[in-house]
Amino acid sequence: MDGPRQDVALDEEDDMVIIYNRVPKTASTSFTNIAYDLCAKNKYHVLHINTTKNNPVMSLQDQVRFVKNITAWKEMKPGFYHGHISYLDFAKFGVKKKPIYINVIRDPIERLVSYYYFLRFGDDYRPGLRRRKQGDKKTFDECVAEGGSDCAPEKLWLQIPFFCGHSSECWNVGSRWAMDQAKYNLINEYFLVGVTEELEDFIMLLEAALPRFFRGATELYRTVGKKSHLRKTTEKKLPTKQTIAKLQQSDIWKMENEFYEFALEQFQFIRAHAVREKDGDLYILAQNFFYEKIYPKSN
Repeated sequence: MDGPRQDVALDEEDDMVIIYNRVPKTASTSFTNIAYDLCAKNKYHVLHINTTKNNPVMSLQDQVRFVKNITAWKEMKPGFYHGHISYLDFAKFGVKKKPIYINVIRDPIERLVSYYYFLRFGDDYRPGLRRRKQGDKKTFDECVAEGGSDCAPEKLWLQIPFFCGHSSECWNVGSRWAMDQAKYNLINEYFLVGVTEELEDFIMLLEAALPRFFRGATELYRTVGKKSHLRKTTEKKLPTKQTIAKLQQSDIWKMENEFYEFALEQFQFIRAHAVREKDGDLYILAQNFFYEKIYPKSN
């Protein structure tokens, strides 16, 4: 539904909107639970974008509605929106102030294995919920050995299209154009992209850069989040080296892995310029720039 509008101007921080277009099985629930825990204290709203059948591609008319909601719904600002939707370029709709995009990605094979078992056995977050493939006892190794559809290399094609967006070519499995567009968007349209394997560092950087939303997030994650928020897929069995090697022969894996390593390199570069390590712990750097030679001089 379209949200009500107000003409009251909001200051810059209170007008802020963050979109976390979360990729499935990348610790996204763990991270969003941190946002839910902090929203009352830090005074912002958290909204889950729930699409029919978890379809990450919106219709053109829903894209218009979504953009209008986020930009005009002042009662929900500052707002943190999260959901399994592919990247949407707000500039195409004439929006002057675009939302801040963030995301987390994961090693592509580890993500697929986790998703494979999640569809069959669920996780410890909602253990009673019946999953789509419940009752299928076949292991991931057996699936790959038999050439099953649920573990086919094509199923690896997900993180690239989530970052690429709503263009048809983004969802053309193995498209080099889609990967190049995903890389471009990651660099130019995303504020920060972390990796599942280094989630705590991702949270620490967000707290340092966007305290309006994430003040207290690092300590909360260290003391509570690792125990209560991290979801564990039930009955997950790690694939053998032979299974991994077979998947790695695929051009699709090579592209998804190239994108993952690209994202990891960017994240580690940002982290290296934002923190220092001391006694095994990371510390955020203090402000490292200042202004001088300010003219004309005041009396």
